[in-house]
Amino acid sequence: MSDFMSRRDLDFLLYEWLDVVELTKHEHFAEHSRDTFDAVLDLSADIATKRFAPHNKKADHNPPFVDETGKVVLIDEIKQALDDFNAAGLMASSFDERVGGMQLPNVVAQSSAAFFRAANPATFSYAFLTVGNANLLTEYGTDEQIDTWVRPMLEGRYFGTMCLSEPDAGSSLADISTKATKAADGTYRVTGTKMWITGGDHELTENIVHLVLAKVPGGGPGVKGISLFIVPKFLTDGTRNDVALVSLNHKMGNHGTTNALLNFGDGSHRPTDEPGAVGYLVGEEHRGLAYMFHMMNEARVAVGSMATAIGYAGYLTSLEYAKVRTQGRPVGDKDPTRSQVPIIEHADVKRMLLAQKSYVEGALALGLYCARLVDEMRIFTGAELDEANLMLEVLTPIAKSWPSQWCLEANNLGIQIHGGYGYTTEYDVEQQYRDNRLNAIHEGTHGIHGIDLLGRKVVMQDGAGLKLLQGRINETVQAALQSEATADYARELQAQTERLVEVTATLWAAGDPETTLANSTAYLEAAGHIVMAWIWLEQLNAVGGNTGNFYDGKRAAAQYFFRYELPKVTTQLDLLASLDRTTVEAQVDWF
Repeated sequence: MSDFMSRRDLDFLLYEWLDVVELTKHEHFAEHSRDTFDAVLDLSADIATKRFAPHNKKADHNPPFVDETGKVVLIDEIKQALDDFNAAGLMASSFDERVGGMQLPNVVAQSSAAFFRAANPATFSYAFLTVGNANLLTEYGTDEQIDTWVRPMLEGRYFGTMCLSEPDAGSSLADISTKATKAADGTYRVTGTKMWITGGDHELTENIVHLVLAKVPGGGPGVKGISLFIVPKFLTDGTRNDVALVSLNHKMGNHGTTNALLNFGDGSHRPTDEPGAVGYLVGEEHRGLAYMFHMMNEARVAVGSMATAIGYAGYLTSLEYAKVRTQGRPVGDKDPTRSQVPIIEHADVKRMLLAQKSYVEGALALGLYCARLVDEMRIFTGAELDEANLMLEVLTPIAKSWPSQWCLEANNLGIQIHGGYGYTTEYDVEQQYRDNRLNAIHEGTHGIHGIDLLGRKVVMQDGAGLKLLQGRINETVQAALQSEATADYARELQAQTERLVEVTATLWAAGDPETTLANSTAYLEAAGHIVMAWIWLEQLNAVGGNTGNFYDGKRAAAQYFFRYELPKVTTQLDLLASLDRTTVEAQVDWF
């Protein structure tokens, strides 16, 4: 059993709540069973415990550097861990057999990944980006591109990246300046600079497959002119492509993951007579951003899952500490000669642990629910497929941002529980907080996802996404109303959901998008808490009348969330309904 992720919780979510074994009734997953699922989880926990966790702190203290030859140097344990991960076939776990995968349900693959994300998020980042890269190319690439680039990635011989941001164009992709011009042989020559490229350069694999957004002449202004290219570090004949490492960025966390500033086509490693790095077009010209959203949306949910896992590890770390650290005596016990008690016996420490538990167990459930939707999209057709896709669209900004905010708070509380020891480098909770702080920025800030949720997802298809979410919540509410133990929670959730729908209508009825979107982050937080309350009610319905410490712990965490967290939504919805313009009207000169 790992000490950074709960196998018991995963088993509950997979088998008692989501009923993933039911997926094996469908042809796509018919070769699997609970036995194969359990075997993958056992193997994942073992490799994560023996190969990933031991060097988590060492990598934090020994970040990558560039040696005198220009090569990136990492501690040896990172490659050793990833080699074992690849040897087990886990990189290919959720991919179809036709491309060399195990064809596991995504929900099981994400449960497997939870162990690695919690054990060592920096090392696992190389793998999760490679999986996203390969998924995009499997969806939109040609058969030749799949054979050339995807299969080696799934074998672990190549790793992949996504190259979007530039020094002067971060999240504003319409303003990128990287260019691509078509060459006589049908390939393209890519020139430009990309920033914040996770896994951008290293010596861990034979090759690095960069997916690069660039503009082809004649494509029109803004995002309409963006195309997507495969730009490998090495060409298929082994020639070095014109991709140059300019420098490594040094972040506050995830020190074991390289983060690079790359130049494409600056002449450092020119492979042809024509200037520029050789690139291979993915799909059609000028549709690159639509293709990249496939990877970006996958990465957004993955970032939320990364935040969840780091928060979960922090919760378990602080829980163990609270059980063994003695300090103080019970309230009312004034005898100084009596032994001090473990701090977990103090009400305020239990408050912090319940908060952590409610955040991380709720977020883990949300992430796996989203993964289950991906599986439904593989096996369903027609209206069921459309519904699963729409549901995932609506939940994606929440699944990314909510864990990035509240599982970080779980890490913050982990430091608090440790007291003075918590902010020293000798204790894991300090690193866990730093590692997790990055996830609120990775793949878009809360502000970006607030605008995405309020400005796009809840109004798309004439509000069909919000109606679908409300319908799913109502199904859970109706089931919970049948039990006296959960009826009050059900009524509260129903009322808050109805209010969210009303406020959404109020915001858009204003006829002023600037005012409507001004407080979209507050909307994201309110909607996120409502979704999390729904996920907790779903778990309580699955708990039913079961007894024992595990189930009682679920009930206590749900009670905490409904009594301490969900009421916060009322104030946020009041603010939104008022169409407040404080942030709009604040003048630049006032700051």
